[in-house]
Amino acid sequence: MEAFTYKGISEGKYVDGEIEALNLDEASHKLKEQKIIITNIVRSSKKKKTEEKQKKKGKGFSLFGKKKAKVEDVLIFSKQFATMVKAGLPILQVLGMLRDQLESPAMKEVIEDIRKSLEGGVTLSKCFEKYPELFDNVYVNLIKAGEASGKLDVFLLKIVEALEKKENIKKKIKSALMYPSIMFTVAITVSAFMLVKVVPVFAKMYDGMGIELPTATATIMAMSDFLRGTGGKVLLFGLIGFVLGFRYITSKNEKMKYAWHKQVLKLPVFGDMILKSMLARISLIMGNLSAAGVNLLESLEISKSVSTNVVVLESLENVKKGVFSGDTLTKLFLKDPLFPPTFSQLISVGEQTGQLDEMFGSVAKYYEAEFDTTVDNLSSLIEPIMIVFMGIMIGGLMIAMYSPIFNVGALIG
Repeated sequence: MEAFTYKGISEGKYVDGEIEALNLDEASHKLKEQKIIITNIVRSSKKKKTEEKQKKKGKGFSLFGKKKAKVEDVLIFSKQFATMVKAGLPILQVLGMLRDQLESPAMKEVIEDIRKSLEGGVTLSKCFEKYPELFDNVYVNLIKAGEASGKLDVFLLKIVEALEKKENIKKKIKSALMYPSIMFTVAITVSAFMLVKVVPVFAKMYDGMGIELPTATATIMAMSDFLRGTGGKVLLFGLIGFVLGFRYITSKNEKMKYAWHKQVLKLPVFGDMILKSMLARISLIMGNLSAAGVNLLESLEISKSVSTNVVVLESLENVKKGVFSGDTLTKLFLKDPLFPPTFSQLISVGEQTGQLDEMFGSVAKYYEAEFDTTVDNLSSLIEPIMIVFMGIMIGGLMIAMYSPIFNVGALIG
C-alpha cells in the first residue's frame, strides 16, 4: 500500500489529508466515492523518503560520495533532449545518446533509469515524475501535454524556455545583489581591522603626547576598546544568535513568517524587483499550462511552486478558491493587493478575447522587461551609493584618527 496526500473540495469546502491505496488510480477512485472533487493528489513525501532509502540500499550505496545533479545539468539535458526530439530521433535513442554525452554522473544515472523505465512500457511523464527534486510539476505536466497532443517537441521547447528564464532571473538578482554585498563586506572588514589593529597604535601615541582628544577621536577609541575586549565577543555571538533565532522563529512561527515575507515584498527597490520576477514566472507557467490544456484550478495550484513566499502562496490560493466559486480571474486579481492593476488589466484582455494563454505569455514578457529595467536601474544606483558609503566609513575613520595631529600642527604654527 502507498500513502497519497490530497487536496480537494467537499460540500463546498476545501479539504486535505492522506489516503492509502495500491496506486494513484485507486486513491482517486476512493476519494471520488467519498464525494471529494480532487484538485491535487501526490504520493506522500514520507513514502518517497522511504523509497529513496530502499533504492540506495538496493544499489549498495552507489551514490555515496557522488555529487547531486545541479540545475545547470537539468537545463543542459533539457536543451539537448528538446533539440534531438525535434530533429525526429527516437526518444529511447536520444536518452541513450545523452546518457553517454553528459558529464554529470548523477544525471547519467537518472537518464539511464528513465530510459529503462520507458523501455519497460512506462509513459515518459511517469518516468520524469519519479525525480521531483529535478523535474517539478510544471516540467512533468508539460511533458504530459506533449504526449497527449503528439507535439512533444513543442512542449519540450517550452520547458527549455521556462527553465532558461527562471535561471536568467536568478542570475540577474544575484548579480544585482553581488556588488553591494561585496562592497559592504569589504567596508566592514577594513573598518573592523582598523579598529582592532590600527587604532590602538594611535591611542598609545596620543596617551604619550597628553593632548585633549576631539570627540570623534575619543568615540573611535572607545569603539576600539569595546571590540578588543569582551564587548567584541558579545557582539559577535549576539549577532550569530540573532540570525539563527530569527531564522528559527520565521520557519516555525507562521505569523512571524507571514509578517517577514510581507515585509520583504515592501522593501524599497528590492521588494518591487522580487515581485516583478515572481509575476513574470507565474504568468509564464500559467500561459504554458493553459496552452497545454491543463484546467485553470490545477494551473493555479502548480503555479504556487514559483515561490516559497507565504504571502504569494496565500494570494494564489485565494484566487484558486475564487475561480472555483465562479469569479473571473480579472476580478480576483484586482481584489488582491499583491497583484498590480496592470497585471489584472492585461489578464482581462485575455479573458475577453478567449486567448488567455497568449495573454499570459504577453504578461510574462512585460514583467520580464520591467524586471530587467529595475535591475539595470538598481545597478546604476547602487554603485555611487556604495562608493559614498565606503568613503564615509573608512575616510571618516581616518580623519577622526589624524585630526589630533592636525590640531597640534595648527597650534605649533
